[in-house]
Amino acid sequence: MNWRLIMDTDNEYQERDVDNAQSESTTVVSQRMTRQQILTLISIASVNFSSMICYSILGPFFPNEAVKKGASQTDIGLIFGCYAVCNLIGSLILGKYIVQIGAKFMLVTGLFVSSGCTILFGLLDRVPAGPPFIALCFIVRSIDALGFAAAMTSSFAMTAKIFPNNVATVLGSLEIFTGLGLILGPPVGGWFYQSFGYEVPFMLLGCFLLIMVPFNIYVLPTIDADASKDSFFRLLTNVKILLICYLIFTLSAGLGFLDATLSLFAIEKFNLSPGYVGLIMLGLSLPYCLASPLMGYFVDKYPATRSWFMVTGGLATGLGFCLLGPAPFLNISGPLWLLVIMLGVIGFSLGMTALPTFPEIITCVYDQGYEEGLSTLGLVSGLFGAVWSFGMFYGPIVGGFITQNLNFEWAALIQGGLAFLGGLLVGLYYIFHRPQAQRQLAQPTTEEETTPLLNP
Repeated sequence: MNWRLIMDTDNEYQERDVDNAQSESTTVVSQRMTRQQILTLISIASVNFSSMICYSILGPFFPNEAVKKGASQTDIGLIFGCYAVCNLIGSLILGKYIVQIGAKFMLVTGLFVSSGCTILFGLLDRVPAGPPFIALCFIVRSIDALGFAAAMTSSFAMTAKIFPNNVATVLGSLEIFTGLGLILGPPVGGWFYQSFGYEVPFMLLGCFLLIMVPFNIYVLPTIDADASKDSFFRLLTNVKILLICYLIFTLSAGLGFLDATLSLFAIEKFNLSPGYVGLIMLGLSLPYCLASPLMGYFVDKYPATRSWFMVTGGLATGLGFCLLGPAPFLNISGPLWLLVIMLGVIGFSLGMTALPTFPEIITCVYDQGYEEGLSTLGLVSGLFGAVWSFGMFYGPIVGGFITQNLNFEWAALIQGGLAFLGGLLVGLYYIFHRPQAQRQLAQPTTEEETTPLLNP
């Protein structure tokens, strides 16, 4: 037996172990955030918080105020819906040209536009009731939506660019601030409305959003990238991306539906004030805010669980909407505590479903042959924002129409059916289409794997 050969082989294995240890330590060190990453996190967190708190203050009191100004339930749904349509158009266009415009310039400009529109929206109570009020609501909300689309499209793309290996973890952490905005918006807006009237909530939050502009100009890093010739149409040729987009649509449609109808339903059925309605809405946003960081970390650590997170979340969302009213055929009275619990279920399942969708689409896009860079991430971010906005358009308009002609219970049941169908379709896709990595698991991929361990 050649002992020298065995000793040489042992030495080679020891050298490999040292190299592996060094590479692992290098990986650990590289996981520490750089100054640019920290500043980006602070900036985007401030954008998420300030934008969402300004968006969510409408829920507790605006529908009731709009009714006093002569708007019908359908008109209110259209006012919420026009925001989503303009957000959809803006997301597609801005996502396509994010490199040419500049991610930082797009984000800062979007914040500035949104702050001005928030202040203007607070002055609409001085407009005469009827068509003038409704028309100006449409105009101001539409421009505000373009600013919001610019801020959110660039923030998603920059997050994925700067944190390519931890997209879900970072997004989940940032959703804490999104959730805080959604949590604080309704009660703060409802309390200020009850205490000081219609104008004060919009004035204060609009000025707060305006303060974020110079802060982000100073903090946000500049990212240079090359433009890409890829388009949204090629993205939509992938069946998996289409199904995920439908699932995203059902989630945003459910939120849009609740924004336009929940406050009036709670006020009429339970005789609650706008302030208490804002507290009820905490049942939706608080579970989402608390669960998002943990879910994001888990999804990044175990990417194979993305599919079943989306499936389980979609099915749970459908169940939550079914019991929210509750459904008329269940013959349940629907106490207030059941409403709050189902809002919590919807909020938790929303985080379970939404967080894996963005990194999953990015994975599909790269597998489809797209170039890795800010331009492609802008396309994905724009597509995500557009689909989300389409759901926010559908939810208030169709949900408001069904509520006006039938009732809230039937409208919630239909919305739950859409979410349940989305989870079911995605589940069937993953059952019949195993991930490519699993299909190739048993196939040797390198020459070393095909070389016999013992040579004659």
